[in-house]
Amino acid sequence: MQSKKQGWTAFLFLFPSLIGTAVFVLIPFADIIRRSVSRAVGGAFVGADNYKTVLQNEAFLTAAGNTGRFLIVCLPLLLALSFGMALLLYRLPAAKTFFQMIFLLPMSIPVASLAVFWKILFHENGILNEALKLVSVQGKDWMNTQAAFWILVFSYIWKNMGYDIVLWLASLSSIGEEQYEAARVNGAGTWACFRYITLPQMKSGLVLIGILSFVNAFRVFREAYLIAGDYPHESIYMLQHLFNNWFTKLDIQKMSAGAVMMAAAVSVLLIFAEWWNERQEKE
Repeated sequence: MQSKKQGWTAFLFLFPSLIGTAVFVLIPFADIIRRSVSRAVGGAFVGADNYKTVLQNEAFLTAAGNTGRFLIVCLPLLLALSFGMALLLYRLPAAKTFFQMIFLLPMSIPVASLAVFWKILFHENGILNEALKLVSVQGKDWMNTQAAFWILVFSYIWKNMGYDIVLWLASLSSIGEEQYEAARVNGAGTWACFRYITLPQMKSGLVLIGILSFVNAFRVFREAYLIAGDYPHESIYMLQHLFNNWFTKLDIQKMSAGAVMMAAAVSVLLIFAEWWNERQEKE
């Protein structure tokens, strides 16, 4: 009887959150799924026609390819660099606070201010080109070349590195120092301690930090949009640009089908990450 009462108490406590999730997330997404298989005008059922249209759309293929390329390049770089810096700071506790402040500083800079800075730096008449003139090198409009992609990569890593470093440091701090002391007593060197103690215990942290970095990667659209507008250079034309342009044109059919496909792809990645994490914990 007591457990049944506790169950009802828990349900009543969660009920407002469930209502909010249903009203603002589940019901709207169900409507998007309905629209993805319907005609925008009249609401007639068209099956997979909207999905075929999206998959044959050149702009969608370009945006999806650029988004995938950005994730493939940025995520390993960010995770590796932030982990390496976290290891360094973990072994230098005296400098940890100072360097944490330096790496966290980019997170406090407003996106609009950052976009203005990138414009001043990489514009055709910007600081970088003026500096190149001093050494007789011809400059260019960097945001309208293939260099725009790497500028965006640098911006993402620079802005998110401090956040990941803090998460890595939290994971490293959870490892008991006695494990390293016991290993050293048995003759283990620095590399052996890292390989057999540090790395195995970073697996769960890797999944969490990887997921958070993946989510933050989709926010880089703000910088790209503020710097280059609705139609940036082809190399940084992301899915967010495409959905934004479809939305302004009220192309509801394509936008709904694209959103469902994107949600499905992200869900598959997250499910795989969770499965891999559970498998690693069992080993």
